[in-house]
Amino acid sequence: MTEAAHLFRMFIDEVKIFVKAGDGGDGCVAFRREKYVPRGGPSGGDGGRGGDVFLVSNPHYNTLLHFRFNPEHRAGRGRHGEGSNKTGRDGTSIELPVPVGTVVYDEDTGELLHDFTLPNERFLVARGGRGGRGNQHFATPTHQAPTEHEPGQKGEQRRLRLELKLLADVGLVGFPNAGKSTLISRISAAKPKIADYPFTTLEPNLGVVRLPDERTFVVADIPGLIQGAHEGHGLGIQFLRHIERTKLLLHLVDVSEGSGRNPLEDFKIILKELESFNPDLLRKPMMVVATKMDVTQDPQRIVPLKRAAARRKMPFFAISALRGEGLSELVFAAARIVFAEPGADTPTFSRGESRKSSS
Repeated sequence: MTEAAHLFRMFIDEVKIFVKAGDGGDGCVAFRREKYVPRGGPSGGDGGRGGDVFLVSNPHYNTLLHFRFNPEHRAGRGRHGEGSNKTGRDGTSIELPVPVGTVVYDEDTGELLHDFTLPNERFLVARGGRGGRGNQHFATPTHQAPTEHEPGQKGEQRRLRLELKLLADVGLVGFPNAGKSTLISRISAAKPKIADYPFTTLEPNLGVVRLPDERTFVVADIPGLIQGAHEGHGLGIQFLRHIERTKLLLHLVDVSEGSGRNPLEDFKIILKELESFNPDLLRKPMMVVATKMDVTQDPQRIVPLKRAAARRKMPFFAISALRGEGLSELVFAAARIVFAEPGADTPTFSRGESRKSSS
């Protein structure tokens, strides 16, 4: 793959841009001196208004890549006024498309300006300058030949920071090679890259899970975390913002002997990394999912993990995504939380459900 082709496949979720609304046109100084106009006078027209800059959420965009090499955007300026009381033409406004889920910050002040959560939202981010008045507005009975006029006002300009937070209902977290990509490929139509080496997933993947009753929810596969991710180790925590909007987290833990890891320690490490990024993530409903049960020789390996989940009142599931074991129970349990009425208690899970999914 060429470098150019690779760039166009990149997932860009944070950019900084500069926007400048159009300046207003200046007012005109003019006097009527036509041969058959017995009473002349000031006839300077007003300047046109500068164009505005809008951000518009477009459901057809899923990355901020289009801003990567085009960071400056300027609306048209208003035309100056002309004689015969002619007002200048208004400047052309511009609309910049952003993906749904984009959060807009003022780069200089850090102020949150807008959060796009719905398609086709339109937000005025920089207002065009007002056109100046021509000298016709300054005429009075005692001042009949005014030469005063107003310059057009400057259009607003801003430096913006755009962050994309994917709109997903369920987020998958865990160490690299914990089975997140395999799971999302089995419960949805997503086709992420799957391989037996760490950091196979380099960018978030989205998959739509469809239930038998035709309801759907969106799952986000987040690139794997490692210890010290909040300090920038591995891929760091650059993608964790994409699970801040989710209603539920599925914490996947590889319990197979081949990983050479301790499932309970992995579980604790990921919880610590989530807390270091945003403590609110630990307040979200979370399910603990023991993965790769098909290659787990010792069933006792999941016992400490299951007890840790029980102490934290987190539902526990043991699955084999490769064989499809336990996936239906997991999907339906996740759906109950996703589709729970706002303000309702988090659905509880019976002992029987947990035992069935852990077999």
